Amino acid sequence: MQPLHPKLQALLPVADAIHATVGVYSEVVIHDVTRPEQSVVYIVGNVTNRQVGAPLTDLVLENLRKYGDDCKDILNYGTTTRDGKTLRSSTTFVRDDDGHIIGCLCINVDLTPMLSWKYFLEKSLAVETGAVKETFSNDVSEALNGIIKSILENYHIPVASLPREEKLNIIKQLDEKGVFLVKGAVDQVAATLGVSRYSIYNYLEEVRSHKIRRN
Repeated sequence: MQPLHPKLQALLPVADAIHATVGVYSEVVIHDVTRPEQSVVYIVGNVTNRQVGAPLTDLVLENLRKYGDDCKDILNYGTTTRDGKTLRSSTTFVRDDDGHIIGCLCINVDLTPMLSWKYFLEKSLAVETGAVKETFSNDVSEALNGIIKSILENYHIPVASLPREEKLNIIKQLDEKGVFLVKGAVDQVAATLGVSRYSIYNYLEEVRSHKIRRN
């Protein structure tokens, strides 16, 4: 595994301090976005049941795909885990000296135990930006499958039977969600759509070139 960037290395004790301060229902995660398929390099606490080596979430992938190094921090948003926990989360992007995003520090606080006191604590539990969909996975294949499945749910015929235009639309949506930033995504999408990996590359080229011309 490649050595951790010094700026990310310096955040390890910060993560420990945040977790120690916020308490047992918190989790602090440090991601290295240069390896999105195994981005979690440090985690303290256990809210989302992930471990070191887990991939980037779909929320972070989509923001990196849309905004690149211009990503803004995503602070105090609400989300839900696969096992039904209600979280309050924040994601702060970390940049190198040249302004390129190299990682992010994420804080997840499990609000579930406190919801029984919602009547008394409602103001302190309010989130600023509403609910944001974010999926936490331990395996990159699982993460990709979740994103692909969320898009294919809108189609009610076998994927292999979809016309080319619909497949192009699927590729466009997957690209916008940052799927193709992940190593191995092309092969996985090709297998799901029943086409060759070369067809995926052609679809991607067509989708992206059309966007450039339109802009």
